[in-house]
Amino acid sequence: TRRLPVKSFVQLIKLFLFFVGLILAVAVITKESPFFFLSGLGVATGLVMLVFRDTILGFVAGIQLAANRMISPGDWIQMDKYGADGAVVEVSLTTVKVQNWDNTITMIPAYALVSDAFKNWQGMSESGGRRIKRAINIEISSVRFLTEQDKAKLLSVNHLKQYLPKVEAEIGEINSHTTDIENLVNGRRLTNLGTFRAYLREFLKDHQNVHKGMTLLVRQLAPTQTGVPIELYIFTNDTRWATYEDIQADIFDHIFAILPEFDLRAYQAPSGTDVRSVSLRSE
Repeated sequence: TRRLPVKSFVQLIKLFLFFVGLILAVAVITKESPFFFLSGLGVATGLVMLVFRDTILGFVAGIQLAANRMISPGDWIQMDKYGADGAVVEVSLTTVKVQNWDNTITMIPAYALVSDAFKNWQGMSESGGRRIKRAINIEISSVRFLTEQDKAKLLSVNHLKQYLPKVEAEIGEINSHTTDIENLVNGRRLTNLGTFRAYLREFLKDHQNVHKGMTLLVRQLAPTQTGVPIELYIFTNDTRWATYEDIQADIFDHIFAILPEFDLRAYQAPSGTDVRSVSLRSE
């Protein structure tokens, strides 16, 4: 269960008792009935609203935050408008105190959390899975059909031993109804990119740090001037920041290293070394 921001309600009670005590004190001094002063509060309502605007807005916001379980101490929230990205330390009547990951402190007006958009990462922490959504851009010129030698080589890859025979049988059935199959344009054929995607799916399904109960996608996005993106949309089974980053890095380290096995190349903008190499070859 999530903790309620009790401090807001404590401050509200203190504020209420302060006003009651103030009215009683003035009533004793002036020897007037407390109800006499209460009847005059309507006239002073506008002034009170002006003076205690933030307090009133904060109180209303505090009620909404508590009732809707929008935020609690310990939650990780992100609110770019106020430069907040860290753990909620304190929720008071008018402000929310956030300790950012760089150990700085950000104070956010409570009503801003109701009127403006913010991101609460607590649901991610409680779900047990943290999303990886990252793509690798493949050079389109490296995409080609697989040769028989390629297929024989890839059959020794554990994650492709079931995929290749199955797809080959499906393609063979389709191509049996096609004439002039020797022409590459006719019929269907396996590509190195499609086989690479199939490998990644099986690799991630067997990965010990990928959450098995959440979405697992390896998808091809629209091609751009930087190549054709192959995106991984998966969830790790450990939500701790440092561990999550290690898992993500290990997966992509493997992907970068395995690309040559499929005769694929990742897109990389030319660097100074590339330009110098071209210049030397042209001389």
